[in-house]
Amino acid sequence: MVNTTSEKRTLLIVEDDPALQKQMRWAFDACETIVASDRDSALAQMRKHAPAVVTMDLGLPPAPDDVSEGFRLLREILTLAPDTKVIVLTGQHDRENAVKAVSLGAYDFFAKPFEPDLLNLTIDRAFRMHDLQLENARLTALSGSPLAGLITRDPGMLKVCRTIEKLAPASVTVALLGESGTGKEILARGLHALSPRARERFVAINCAAIPDTLLESELFGYEKGAFTGAVKQTPGKIETAHGGTLFLDEIGDLPMALQAKLLRFLQERVVERIGGREEIPVEVRIVCATHRDLKTQIQAGLFREDLYYRLAEIVIDIPPLRAREGDAVLLAHAFVQRFARENGRRPPILGEDALSAIESHPWPGNVRELENCIKRAVIMVDGDCIGAGDLGLQAGDEDLSRLNLRQVRDEAERAAVLKVIARTNGNIARAAEILGVSRPSLYDLLGRFGLKKENVS
Repeated sequence: MVNTTSEKRTLLIVEDDPALQKQMRWAFDACETIVASDRDSALAQMRKHAPAVVTMDLGLPPAPDDVSEGFRLLREILTLAPDTKVIVLTGQHDRENAVKAVSLGAYDFFAKPFEPDLLNLTIDRAFRMHDLQLENARLTALSGSPLAGLITRDPGMLKVCRTIEKLAPASVTVALLGESGTGKEILARGLHALSPRARERFVAINCAAIPDTLLESELFGYEKGAFTGAVKQTPGKIETAHGGTLFLDEIGDLPMALQAKLLRFLQERVVERIGGREEIPVEVRIVCATHRDLKTQIQAGLFREDLYYRLAEIVIDIPPLRAREGDAVLLAHAFVQRFARENGRRPPILGEDALSAIESHPWPGNVRELENCIKRAVIMVDGDCIGAGDLGLQAGDEDLSRLNLRQVRDEAERAAVLKVIARTNGNIARAAEILGVSRPSLYDLLGRFGLKKENVS
């Protein structure tokens, strides 16, 4: 997953020249830099810190004029941590060794003397490539799990998935709260599939989709002759889920009369079929879901408070799609591939105006609305490019130039420097400590952002 934390990323600098070590640490202070001067110390730092990116000179002690020690270290780093991005620093006329290093698995090479800004960009790109490979590996691993149908990179949604995994082995009742179309049933099925009950049935019933007059018989079953049309004994959904999981979708729409009967079942763990007198023990895990605010329902007299506390031993709030940063576009690409495959056509691409429209649309129907929108566009589009019009959406007006990483980083750094300088009343030493940079680096930032040094001390 792409690094979105404020923590510095670790960069290992393998260089035997102390002056160059110092220069590089200053140049790359956006990273947490660690240094090594020979092969043994470099491997020790690799084992201790597991850096994602390494810069290294091929000429290392005990024979700095010979590249054999550097190539040996390169091989050992990539054997120890194959995903590490190694950037080799070479002499000005050493292209042959640079090409050999890349063929051995180095990420890139740079000729000395290097331009710090350009090398910084290469290092940043290497970190992002490392992060993307980790994310790809995570998604590949997830593809074989019960939660494979849920595509997300949003931290809040990933936290929900981790919670589901933790709760799966327990027997607690779980309430999934979230807007329609956010994936509540996928999570409920994942909870069942990851649990010891996975070999038994997962039984789902939508409490809002069945008329009140039929819902009781659906849930509790009935005996032959219990009412007109009851021609045979029929177990209810609760009974058929014995040993497994019962998913009560839209529990907020359950009629008050049935709420009392469901509460009794949760307390006694027995059911009576309509028209029957026998109490039938049922051992089942209950997972419920609703888009309604149950506490508001309780205040309005529409939902029993005692039932709520029986059902909501653990409550999981599922974020809507509009609150899941980047997920709308991620899902859109996945849906394009899926529906193109299902309809036997070449996958069209999503145009810039379509992507902008997807990002700016609030998606009140959440993932279900997005899925239907993409499916319609894939089937109906004439060419190989889906535009905002094909989606039936207004094109967004976002200026992509605002997403330039250098500009975004500069704006964030400037805002942070201004805030800390103000908070420390211009105390450079204290401000540098809070910002996690050296005093010379802070002075450089003040100069770059046009902030007058004489106004701070």
